[in-house]
Amino acid sequence: MSSGTVKDQNTISGTVKWFDSAKGYGFIVAEDVAQDILLHANVLKNFGRTSVAGNSKVQVVVQETDRGCQATQIVAIDTPETGDGLALMREMLGEDKVAEISENLQPARVKWFDRAKGFGFVNVFQNEEDVFVHMEVLHACGLSDLLPGEAISIRTAHGPRGRMAWDIRGWDHPLDETS
Repeated sequence: MSSGTVKDQNTISGTVKWFDSAKGYGFIVAEDVAQDILLHANVLKNFGRTSVAGNSKVQVVVQETDRGCQATQIVAIDTPETGDGLALMREMLGEDKVAEISENLQPARVKWFDRAKGFGFVNVFQNEEDVFVHMEVLHACGLSDLLPGEAISIRTAHGPRGRMAWDIRGWDHPLDETS
């Protein structure tokens, strides 16, 4: 693709410039493509995700259309190494305030999440207890937003006010993986 344009359909690697789940789209930049590549929410949804953090590395199938270059399929997403959610929680709350740290990923569903407020709650499957999710931890885990009803995987710890998620993964992440 040395010409700087995309013809027909090609698989390229790029970086998410930004994605806004409320707007339903975002853009990817790639060295081999002269223009930004549109990433629509439906393409992300077909991959099993509702959001992706800026600076995430992606591999996508792209197609040139009358409206420009757009992603038609996501092949892979590699979220940025933006931080450690557990270390972030310990920093926010204090080392001695974080206990009962779970190393196992648990399936959960988003109860609600408000980007403007910077937090929300999820429920581990078959458990009605609310688990707190902080926006900074969400970003440290490579996600930009959560939608009500979305299935995710989490690791938790006990904080001063109850369970808190310190690791949040998209549902596409294997549950038996410990890293």
